[in-house]
Amino acid sequence: MKIFDNIPLKGWSFSLFKEKNITPFEKLFEIFKELITYTSGDFDEAIDWLRQLDKEYLLTDEDYTIDDFIEDLLQKGFINAEISSDGDKTLNKISAKMEKALRKFALKKIFGKIKKSRAGNHKSKYSGSDDDDVNDYKNYQYGDQVDKIIISESLKNMYSRTGNDELDLISDDIVVRNSSYNSQMSTVLMIDISHSMILYGEDRITPAKKVAMALAELIITRYPKDTLDILVFGNDAKIIPLKQLPYLKVGPYHTNTVAGLQLAMDILKKKKNNNKQILMITDGKPSCLKLSDGSYYKNSSGLDSRITNKCYNMAKQAKKLNIPITTFMIARDAYLQHFVREFAKANNGKAFYTGLDNLGEMIFEDYESNRKRKI
Repeated sequence: MKIFDNIPLKGWSFSLFKEKNITPFEKLFEIFKELITYTSGDFDEAIDWLRQLDKEYLLTDEDYTIDDFIEDLLQKGFINAEISSDGDKTLNKISAKMEKALRKFALKKIFGKIKKSRAGNHKSKYSGSDDDDVNDYKNYQYGDQVDKIIISESLKNMYSRTGNDELDLISDDIVVRNSSYNSQMSTVLMIDISHSMILYGEDRITPAKKVAMALAELIITRYPKDTLDILVFGNDAKIIPLKQLPYLKVGPYHTNTVAGLQLAMDILKKKKNNNKQILMITDGKPSCLKLSDGSYYKNSSGLDSRITNKCYNMAKQAKKLNIPITTFMIARDAYLQHFVREFAKANNGKAFYTGLDNLGEMIFEDYESNRKRKI
């Protein structure tokens, strides 16, 4: 029996690492980042899996072992050695440097698959110069201000088109700085951590975590003026800091979508800029409400109108506040799609019905297009 038979690893792939010049550490580090994300930051469990992979796929040899890899992780600052509370043993914990490495890893895995286009072609979800200038380019259109023209890029387009040094600039060569990137966007990312995110033998929380980490790294590095708040919702909703993303786990919770939306709107009401949005990742129907006396009303059977009507009302409230909600439903059930469709209609927002494989690209497409639309 293969070691993965009892664990949901849909979408995982372990290459044979035929690339030249890759060091033994780099080879193991790529796999380790996948494993540490899956184990929600549990170093010992991730290393156990790595050792099993080593036995099956012969990832190491006598010149470089798993123990050597652990020592390198310590030396490079990706893990910290801590003494247990009883003083009996040393515990290895991932460091802040490792948390950032996981965000960059997620960004590369998800956003890096989207090819760059030539300047100004926005059919791709990622465009701009090779140095990833935060101010993107677009083709010149009638009415664009002359001072927005980027001379160097326009001449480069001309030379690429003509193949000679003669000055023969036409309108199709001209690109201007996209002013939409100068606006600030405030985003709240809602992640469903109800028990259904790991039901039916399918791991849905790990892709959700990867998307959240990648989106956070995108905003930090490419849109430093933007804000991103992350919250999780089960029976209740709570804000989590960026550093907690790798450790995120599901719980024995129902899905209180209303609580999540209320907290998201409370966060965005405090933001001073005008451009605000909510991105919600969920795989199940809303099944829980918190009542005024502190108790919970729960119903996991079908769609409960008492709960869904509250969701529709929240969607309408967000619409009045000019806060669009984009829902990424990781499910294909017809009745759930109907609910999400009605929810989006109430908010005048958007809904995507997606599997696990392209979730990241869809969220980035929406985030990027929303930013370009805000002037």
